[in-house]
Amino acid sequence: MKKIEAIIRPFKLEDVKIALVNLGIVGMTVSEVRGFGRQKGQVERYRGSEFTVEFLQKLKIEVVISDESVDSVLKAIAEAAKTGEIGDGKIFISPVESVVRIRTGETDNSAL
Repeated sequence: MKKIEAIIRPFKLEDVKIALVNLGIVGMTVSEVRGFGRQKGQVERYRGSEFTVEFLQKLKIEVVISDESVDSVLKAIAEAAKTGEIGDGKIFISPVESVVRIRTGETDNSAL
């Protein structure tokens, strides 16, 4: 099993969710996060004054999937989240040793 963490632009959430649901992914966790990469923030104007926003608002989507689904899920997220501009985000893949569904006690792939 693998855990996929994708950092995306907030307005791309619905597109990514639809892409994952179309692949049969039935659960995900979404968190509001802040950070910066190559963008290094952006300059904003408020009442005539300029200021730099160093940490940009992003969303982090987390899903745990079977090993066989990794390539299709990566492709779906990347296509749905892409705008072609700097700051589109990143996708991280990590191994998951075990999963337990609390309600039923099911483990691993049956718990997904």
